[in-house]
Amino acid sequence: MDNKKKLSLGLAILPIAAMLLLLIIGYGQLGLRIESLLLASAVIASLLAYWQGYHWNDIIDAIVTKLVKAMPVIMILICVGGLIGTWMLSGTIPYMVYWGLKLISPQYILIAAFFITSIISVCTGTSWGSAGTVGVALMGVANSLDVSLAATAGAVVSGAYFGDKISPLSDSTNFAAIVAETDLYSHIQHLLYTTIPGFILAAIVYFIAGNISLADNSATPEKITHIIQSLENLYHFNLLLILPPALVVWGAVTKRPVIPVMFAASVLAIVIGVGLQGFTIKQGLNSLIDGFNHSMFSEQGGDFSGIIGDVPRLLNRGGMSSMMGTVLLILCAFSFAGVLTLTGSLTIIITWLLQAVHTTGQLIAATLSTTILVTGATCDGKLALLIPAELFKEAYQRMGLDNKNLSRTIEDGCTVIEPLLPWTSAGIYMATTLGVSTLDLLPWAVQCYTAIFLALIYGFTGFGIAKVTPEYSQKNKEN
Repeated sequence: MDNKKKLSLGLAILPIAAMLLLLIIGYGQLGLRIESLLLASAVIASLLAYWQGYHWNDIIDAIVTKLVKAMPVIMILICVGGLIGTWMLSGTIPYMVYWGLKLISPQYILIAAFFITSIISVCTGTSWGSAGTVGVALMGVANSLDVSLAATAGAVVSGAYFGDKISPLSDSTNFAAIVAETDLYSHIQHLLYTTIPGFILAAIVYFIAGNISLADNSATPEKITHIIQSLENLYHFNLLLILPPALVVWGAVTKRPVIPVMFAASVLAIVIGVGLQGFTIKQGLNSLIDGFNHSMFSEQGGDFSGIIGDVPRLLNRGGMSSMMGTVLLILCAFSFAGVLTLTGSLTIIITWLLQAVHTTGQLIAATLSTTILVTGATCDGKLALLIPAELFKEAYQRMGLDNKNLSRTIEDGCTVIEPLLPWTSAGIYMATTLGVSTLDLLPWAVQCYTAIFLALIYGFTGFGIAKVTPEYSQKNKEN
């Protein structure tokens, strides 16, 4: 390592700037495939690594190391695809859509989506589980009501990450508290300064938007009635259909391993689909792998005639194979992240940022910038919490600031921002699961990005900033 060339600040910024430029122009303006742009970014980072003196084996080892860490994410994504397909077979998602259409008016769908996913995510601590279960059902309701899917997806993501941020069951919340060396419940309590105002603002936006512009294009009562009747004719609805999501919620609350629980919920859904809905085991396995298709009703002798186009669009989805495009995107993103880690670019950029910090506001701004940078560059939420915490911990202590300021700031810059970046695993997951591109749902994910502005305001005004107590200072000196 000693004989490797050191990067200047300009060279360190080069691969990250190239990636952002390619994504902004290529993806945002020209509509090019994001996979190809990420591969081009990985090539640029690899050329820089070659210039430093690294060889191909070093580069491929760095990529493989990064992909090894991504494997649990990839496996969860594949399981989610199977989950959605089998829950269509069992009637679980159609059952939730059915009740959603009966109980939720078009003008209240956004606020309902926000509140429901918020409650589920607080109770389970998982944004992915909330979006992949009730989130998918709510998207089906919005589609049937002709309500904006982008707005609904934004509301679902906002609600899902509200709970992921403040739930004591959330792994990211626990991890942020650990790496910043602060108490979990002190961390959660301090998070409320940026989370509750964001929650209120988001609720106001969804309520107003639902009652003004979005309700104007809502579906007619006749269409809603037709969809409800179609679902009643196709499925045998009863409370047994809630068992698969209940199993997932139980697994999240009791902290069971995610992948076995999701697979078990898929198997349970197949059993229900075969036993209650009359499908065959072959159709159940096909739903798991290739996704559910409405033609399966015809195969079992059902009458699918007279069903309007919205119902097939609602039902035809899921399957493990449906996630393969998403897996490819993750492979491309983590290839760039692996090479970037090898070059050491992030360390150089962050060290430079630290030199410009002199006030609390600047420290908060630097922490947020670094956290967002690491989140986007590494596509790894855990690293994006760990690296800034390690780098800035001493600076917070030097300025007499409690560590819970640090833990709150890294959560504001990582946990809720990660799903808004199209190439991160969270961004890919939300876009794929909800069927709406990240850039389309981003303006509506109010809960997620308001925390950034509130954190900056607090940093420069001093409001909501906790100082170190004398007892803490004495204990820190003793340690």
